[in-house]
Amino acid sequence: MSAATGLTRATVSALVDDLVSGGLLVEVDPPPRTGAGRPAVGLTLTSTGPAGLGLEINVDYLAACVVDLTGAVRQRFVEHADQRPADPAQALAALGALAARARLAAEADGLIVAGAALAVPGLVAGRGLVRVAPNLGWQDIDAVAELHRVPELADLPVTVDNEANLAALGELRVTGGDPTFLYISGEIGIGAGLVLDGELYRGVRGWSGEIGHVTVYPDGRPCRCGSRGCLEQYAGQEALESGEPLAAAALGIALSAVVNLLDVPVIVLGGAYAPIFERLREGIEAELRQRVLTSGLAPVALRPAALGADAAMRGAADAIIRAVREDPAGWLRRSSQRYV
Repeated sequence: MSAATGLTRATVSALVDDLVSGGLLVEVDPPPRTGAGRPAVGLTLTSTGPAGLGLEINVDYLAACVVDLTGAVRQRFVEHADQRPADPAQALAALGALAARARLAAEADGLIVAGAALAVPGLVAGRGLVRVAPNLGWQDIDAVAELHRVPELADLPVTVDNEANLAALGELRVTGGDPTFLYISGEIGIGAGLVLDGELYRGVRGWSGEIGHVTVYPDGRPCRCGSRGCLEQYAGQEALESGEPLAAAALGIALSAVVNLLDVPVIVLGGAYAPIFERLREGIEAELRQRVLTSGLAPVALRPAALGADAAMRGAADAIIRAVREDPAGWLRRSSQRYV
């Protein structure tokens, strides 16, 4: 480590001691000796200590999970219920109660929840303001403030992001493979997360990825957004009940436009699409072959999401863990202040 960083052995040793005492690293048996001298101490990320709380609110369910520093899911809670009849305060209060259960269970398991990230099916502005979530009927909702009304979450840093964006980031971390891909989140609404060279592309205002409102049939079915013929009216989770072939064709039409415009090499189908991937695949690929200009030169790879339906909340939890990994000194300062 000293050679890789350019730091002295004494400095590296002091830094490692801080990380061990701060509960970020743990010593393990050293690897087998390969030469002379005292064997180095083995180190690994701890499975106790800081953890991320991932939350998700979608049209027909609430979800929470806790992921430790190693990436292991330690707690998982899902409640299936239609959120459209509830007003935003009620829905977020119910999610807050679920989050409180997850946090208490995690702390009983020896973890310290470092923060929470919330995945929502809509457009998010800075500081957790949900500008619009058409399928929930939300507009200008301060989700962070509502979650902080729950006593067990009042002291917890909370961030909010679009569910497809967080799912794409979760997929990127877990697979560690394709650095450029388009993630499609198939729920009652449809979202997309675009990863370019290992970085999430958000657009100028952070509102990119609303593929569910790409028009596939201009004079088609009316959509909740006020337009007609939107993709989610033909390939959203409720529309799938009307026929998977039509959903696959609509997805293929929309995805062909994205590939022609952005030249993405890989498309990942998540959410409700992951379990039925093989049933949708042929219809989507038929449209891609017909409509993508370069299909004969470089066919697009289509695959199911590795994280399946849990991708958004897993990605949300991972956003917290990633922040701790990238700034361990910041976490150590925060954790020391807890006991002052």
